[in-house]
Amino acid sequence: MNEQQHARGRTILIVDDTASRRETLAALLHHHYQVEQVGDGAMALSKVASGNPPDLILLDTDMPGMSGFDVCRTLKSSLATQGIPVIFLLATVDPEHEARCFESGGADCIAQPFYPATVRARVETQLALKASMTAEAVTIFALTSLAETRDSDTGNHILRTQNYVKTLALRLQQNPKFARVLTNNYIATLYKSVPLYDMGSIGIPDRILLKPGSLTTTEFDLMKTHTTLGRDAIENAEKTLGAGAAFLATAKEMVYSHQEKWDGSGYPQGLTGEQIPVSARLMAIADVYDALISPRVYKEGLPHDKAVQIIFQSRASHFDPDMVDAFIEIQDDFYAVAQRYADTDVDLQKKIEYLANAIAENP
Repeated sequence: MNEQQHARGRTILIVDDTASRRETLAALLHHHYQVEQVGDGAMALSKVASGNPPDLILLDTDMPGMSGFDVCRTLKSSLATQGIPVIFLLATVDPEHEARCFESGGADCIAQPFYPATVRARVETQLALKASMTAEAVTIFALTSLAETRDSDTGNHILRTQNYVKTLALRLQQNPKFARVLTNNYIATLYKSVPLYDMGSIGIPDRILLKPGSLTTTEFDLMKTHTTLGRDAIENAEKTLGAGAAFLATAKEMVYSHQEKWDGSGYPQGLTGEQIPVSARLMAIADVYDALISPRVYKEGLPHDKAVQIIFQSRASHFDPDMVDAFIEIQDDFYAVAQRYADTDVDLQKKIEYLANAIAENP
């Protein structure tokens, strides 16, 4: 497949209530991409949900009914559509409008007049970024899935915890304490970071990691080093590459601090309360909930209701009380995630399909 054929396989959705502007943009792009058009936000969401989502969306900000900002926020709140880059269309250069574009989850914005070279360059840049991010996510998922094979009991743990963290973070957006931190972009970063949170366990000997009974004090002290091992591994990778990334910074927080407790009794630093990074506080609830409901060689999995009760009892001791309150409110969503990604004999096939689908998005 040559470069032009590859580009023609990408679909651009233009969303604008002004037909003439849609046609202008379509004329600029149709030689390079498959182009589709709709005239309002509701039609755009319906089109995206039809089962064949576009690779990128050009989205007008000001439309009757549902604004472009509302459309973008809706797209970014869904796991199925959050990865679609959105470029906003502005009538004029307006710094306040541009700020709203990025706050609502937009990747870029273009103001009239629409110069052909500029439009195509902006579109291609976002498609290239999307492709690189997908390849990055596939690599991370593949490596962490490989690490999971050391412990056959963990099954779909990565998939469950990714979705627990995302679900809880979206609920906490409604809490003024977290609204500024938990932006849609940051939640997307959290989701990408989760698979790395327990990577330090690779450095723990099998005789301890897979021990069916209780650990001795010496064994537990060695087990606790997984937080430092994981953080150091990420830092070494950053030094070797000579660069970092937002998701790696977040992953380091999770790796190093997810065993901290609200009352300071956790490890490795004994942090208390809001000293613990938000990402690690979210991961703590997700990790413990999944550990409680999942069977292991040394225990039965607990019923959902019992796991919820245990987490509630640890409110303000192990866990951030505000996060526990949000968890209680959306506990049915956690249960739905647990059921969707329940461990079965075909877990490996699920992971293969996950990787195949991600790769198919960027052939």
